[in-house]
Amino acid sequence: MFSSIKDFKNPFFIGIAGVGMSAIAQYLKGIGKNVAGSDRFFASGVYNEVQEKLEAEGILCFLQNGEGITGETDLIVVSTAIEDTVAEVQKAKQLNIPIIRRSELLAMIAASKKTIAVGGTSGKSTTSAMLFDILEYAGLQPSIISGAGLISIINQGKIGNAKVGAGEWLVIEADESDGSIVQYKPEIGLLLNIDKDHQEIDELMRIFAIFRQNSKKFIVNQSHPLTRELSQDAEFDFSSNPDLPAGYIATNFQHYGLKISFQIKGVDFFMEVIGRHNMENALAATAVACQVGVSVDKCAEALRNYEGIYRRHQVYGKKKGVWLIDDYAHNPVKCAAAIEACQPVATKVIAWFQPHGYKPTKFLRDDFVKEIARVLRPEDEIWMSEIFYAGGTAVKDISSNDLINDLKALGKQAFFVENRNDFLPTVRPHLSDDCVILLMAARDPSLEHFAKQTWQDL
Repeated sequence: MFSSIKDFKNPFFIGIAGVGMSAIAQYLKGIGKNVAGSDRFFASGVYNEVQEKLEAEGILCFLQNGEGITGETDLIVVSTAIEDTVAEVQKAKQLNIPIIRRSELLAMIAASKKTIAVGGTSGKSTTSAMLFDILEYAGLQPSIISGAGLISIINQGKIGNAKVGAGEWLVIEADESDGSIVQYKPEIGLLLNIDKDHQEIDELMRIFAIFRQNSKKFIVNQSHPLTRELSQDAEFDFSSNPDLPAGYIATNFQHYGLKISFQIKGVDFFMEVIGRHNMENALAATAVACQVGVSVDKCAEALRNYEGIYRRHQVYGKKKGVWLIDDYAHNPVKCAAAIEACQPVATKVIAWFQPHGYKPTKFLRDDFVKEIARVLRPEDEIWMSEIFYAGGTAVKDISSNDLINDLKALGKQAFFVENRNDFLPTVRPHLSDDCVILLMAARDPSLEHFAKQTWQDL
């Protein structure tokens, strides 16, 4: 089996259109590999934007029928969603081509660079993007492999979730959901937070403890009680609470409209984003950037021009007094933070949420209800459509309506609209001339179209 990215030349990705797979594919192409791949969403004569952008990078794309796997293919890359029964996997086995998981390949890539691995249950993509922008602005020419598209890269006509820079630093997201975070041995490990998501808290603490052990330098959020337990040296850590020991503390937070301001070490930061959580993300990025030689002043200058990332509080605009904001929020803490971030924008927030997966929704039911109920103001509303079914074997023993009924029982304005296409017509009588519609959902590839259609029809 391969131990280094130098050991292969012609990798083939099964499921290349996925955000994690396409990012690595683009990175490998950028360093000179002959990259190809297939995806179940590719079809003859049917336009696919991801396919178009991959092919524009020189990556060969095929239908998921095995035709792209040849005798020259020397590595097969699969995600956790690809099962051994897939015909292409079977063909690879027949040809004796090595097969590895996406996370294993990312670990190999990380070992080839000075890597900053961003971990935590919330905020990884945003913090990675902010850190990348800071390092880029500082002239360090970093690389990035991200779980979301950076608007600054998307505006160049690319997918936006990867870039190969000439510098020595690589920024990656370290995913705890499948435990793959333990494979990375970064120069700097960053831990943002620990909240119940894909795993129970005890398991998350075990995983993040290994992440700490594997990191040469480890930086944590002192404001979070669980991450604080894993601190290596408070001098490197960050906090939004001035009473806690941390080398980097954010103060004087202000939220006005679609902008925020705050201070770090007496330096003023101004950003065109919303939410206190984005101050914390910027603070984390700054704490790390300072460890690689970037000044706080330079961090503030860089983030003043931060353009955001795809589907992370993406503001579509305002029509007839109604703001439309689209967000990737999908766990309880993220949903609550997304709602809170919208509250200073307008007097009423109407949040729509599509949970992902029956098993995760059942696992997090009580937490969703608790966190959403905690932040909803009397005038705010929560709407849910039915759980997104990604395929495979699933026991459909819970409905979004169960969560809605739980929220109603707590006295909240909660509504169930089974089909999301019925959401806008149904919610219209609830709209006011000073409100926000917040769309929250993840991993459903049709969500971008849904958001655009909602904006068009608003």
